[in-house]
Amino acid sequence: MRNILEKIGEMIINFVDWFYFPFLQFLPREIFRYAATGGVNTLLDISLYFIFYRYVIKMQIVDLGFIAISPHIAAFLIVFPITFTTGFFLAKYVTFTASELKGRIQLFRYLLTVGGSILLNYIFLKFFVEYCGMYATLSKLLTTILVIVYSYVAQRYFTFKTGKKLLAARNRS
Repeated sequence: MRNILEKIGEMIINFVDWFYFPFLQFLPREIFRYAATGGVNTLLDISLYFIFYRYVIKMQIVDLGFIAISPHIAAFLIVFPITFTTGFFLAKYVTFTASELKGRIQLFRYLLTVGGSILLNYIFLKFFVEYCGMYATLSKLLTTILVIVYSYVAQRYFTFKTGKKLLAARNRS
């Protein structure tokens, strides 16, 4: 399975890198790949969010009997596992391929950083929808922009650290 994922990752890398030339002077390849794969995953997230919010949940409160969930939060909870999975595989096999950490460590760290993203998503969605009175999809878009900044820093410097950076960090301690 890992070989298949690596081959798919290589194909995606080749495709993404084909568009890199105009940005060569301005962006490191890793940041370009992060922007490309993160952008695709973000579009998937927003599209799925809109579909689930509008057409599956139908903008209604989801009553589970023991808890009632607002439609904007329910849509987020449904979409999250899908984009978590695609985001991890794109980050691991396309963007941060130089990381020498074991996959299970990366996955655990990814889970931690995404936990921070979930918390920020929840706080910002609640704030924009319930306190600012904004439309849910627009609120999700603004929330996503804010969370992207946090996400890149956390993934680059924590989740997918490279071996050289780990050694340098240990030597400084």
